[in-house]
Amino acid sequence: MPTFTTKDGTEIYYKDWGTGQPIVFSHGWPLSSDAWEDQMLFLAGRGYRVIAHDRRGHGRSSQPWNGNDMDTYADDLAALTERLDLKDAIHVGHSTGGGEVVRYIGRHGTKRVAKAVLIGAVPPIMLKSANNPVGLPMDVFNGLRNGVLVDRSQLFKDLSAPFYGANRPGAKVSQGLRDSFWLQGMQAGVKAAYDCIKAFSETDFTEDLKKMSVPTLVLHGDDDQIVPVDGSAHLMIKLLPDATLKIYKGADHGMCSTHKDAVNEDLLAFAKK
Repeated sequence: MPTFTTKDGTEIYYKDWGTGQPIVFSHGWPLSSDAWEDQMLFLAGRGYRVIAHDRRGHGRSSQPWNGNDMDTYADDLAALTERLDLKDAIHVGHSTGGGEVVRYIGRHGTKRVAKAVLIGAVPPIMLKSANNPVGLPMDVFNGLRNGVLVDRSQLFKDLSAPFYGANRPGAKVSQGLRDSFWLQGMQAGVKAAYDCIKAFSETDFTEDLKKMSVPTLVLHGDDDQIVPVDGSAHLMIKLLPDATLKIYKGADHGMCSTHKDAVNEDLLAFAKK
């Protein structure tokens, strides 16, 4: 398996397919690079080099005790881009991965970056506070943490329903897709699964968003039950210097799977611009 080792000795697994302009994918919690298979197969077949890694503690990467925070995730992404000497890259992040992309650009700049895409992404900050009244209360994230500790297998089975909108009337979400979510979640280490909740919910990306000078496409479903659009995309678009917002009517958080054809076409069109 292709891997590289970070400065703290963590082994990071990645996929690297095709040739052409690089498109780098950062996945959501508690998933792995497998969550991007629909986008990677589509874009690699259309002249792009597609790269996706398993975040530390997730998927096939090693499971260190430390480093399950957004700064380290961003530094791991920077190490990957440097190892592969990527230039003019398009960075695509979903959910937690959207935060990873934003923090990566905030910490490491745009020297290697051409464009960015944020899909159902967590910035600017998910946690509700006096300064962020549209955020989600701490009880939501404490509930996730408790679920990880008590029975994370059942948590991931249950969470797959709102993630893909399977709990909506008339939803046509296969059991196979929900099983894939569970399988990827169970591949993550329990320490990473637990710590990452704090990373994606309490990290403030406001200043990072202001540094994203590259063209940025923001995609979000207006029925996202995991990262509600009012506390994320609608706020992000006011902070990003050069961004376009597209709202998918009725789309859920897992739109890269449930609305993959539309997402793929939007990614391709944005890459070609």
